[in-house]
Amino acid sequence: MRILHTADWHIGQTLNGWTRDTEHEAFLRRLPDLVDAHRADALVVAGDVFDGVNPSAESMRMLYEALAALRARHPRLITVMVAGNHDPAGRLEAPAALFRAIGVHVVGVVHRRAGALDLDRHLVPLPGPTGAIEAYCLAVPFLRAADLPGLGQAVDGDGSPVVAATRRVYAEAVASALDRVGRLPLIATGHLHCTGALESVGAERRILIGGEHAVPHDIFPDALAYVALGHLHKPQQVGRAHVRYAGAPFPLSATELGYDHGVTLVDVAAVSARTEHIPVSRSVPCLRLPEAGSVTPAQLADAVAALALDPECPRDTQPLVHVVIRPDGPAAGLAGEVQRLLEAHPLRCAGVKIERPAAAAGEAVPAPAISLAECDPADLFAQAFEAAHATPPGPEHRSAFEDIRTEAA
Repeated sequence: MRILHTADWHIGQTLNGWTRDTEHEAFLRRLPDLVDAHRADALVVAGDVFDGVNPSAESMRMLYEALAALRARHPRLITVMVAGNHDPAGRLEAPAALFRAIGVHVVGVVHRRAGALDLDRHLVPLPGPTGAIEAYCLAVPFLRAADLPGLGQAVDGDGSPVVAATRRVYAEAVASALDRVGRLPLIATGHLHCTGALESVGAERRILIGGEHAVPHDIFPDALAYVALGHLHKPQQVGRAHVRYAGAPFPLSATELGYDHGVTLVDVAAVSARTEHIPVSRSVPCLRLPEAGSVTPAQLADAVAALALDPECPRDTQPLVHVVIRPDGPAAGLAGEVQRLLEAHPLRCAGVKIERPAAAAGEAVPAPAISLAECDPADLFAQAFEAAHATPPGPEHRSAFEDIRTEAA
């Protein structure tokens, strides 16, 4: 059977104040087409459906309409959705009874019965093209500290209690599930950070449970045919071909502009799976100016002109642009100048990074420590100004400092 694996939609996200609703709606409209094109029997969404724990009514409407449209186009499709660390776990799961009526199985929190994972809530049968059950999905959401029994127990050697507890959760859950599924393939979900995977710096909130940030990929038992992961936004496998992040559907930060965003197509066999990355085109361009390195303020206007933008482009589909600027004078107010320049064009500023010149090799040795009592405040101001703006303060800056100094005296 075939499964489409996707994750990290982050519905409701904004970027420098700009809504991403147009991009989310475009991606969600494409989902039924992707299911059609690749003859998928099931859809697995591995967490971070929403961007925050208090999604707006518009964000929730967007999700509900997308799920309803999927069912209308594909009445036999089964959708399995788990909560990520960004999601309101309880609210995501609250409409579960209604969701089941349209073939959607949502697991927001860990459910236990008699101390063990409640498989009636977590184990989802997946029918194949003929309607017969051909695989099962063990739906495991983001694990919080309370979901890890024995977290405070000591472990042998220098092992991590968090890793040991997470490993125990998956080992026990998979062993119980295998007793039910027999010889049919078993896939599992996970929303966590696996050691060795590439994260998007500044975009993905670090998951810290008991001080831990990442767990090894071998916490997932070999008996699993496939592990559908969420949390990291770059599509990638981790350690083994059947342990994979689908990634986000489009760039959510400047560090993700070079990613080949999309979904993962999974052909499930008895105890293995073959995967294929399916790229998804971007409905709104996300750009970096320049493509590499940085530009001075004088060069930025030429870089924008070279984009040959359509002046009639609607505001919500105008390109989102990340600018890396290199000061050629004082950097104070430079970010505002960049924003104003971009506002004169059919662009939306997604962020401005001011690139400071690197210190020369001979300047790397720190100066010896001296007492503040031996320092002239004006000299300290001059040093701080130059460190911040890569240029000495001008007469107007020194004058302003002296005015403040006089008022404070």
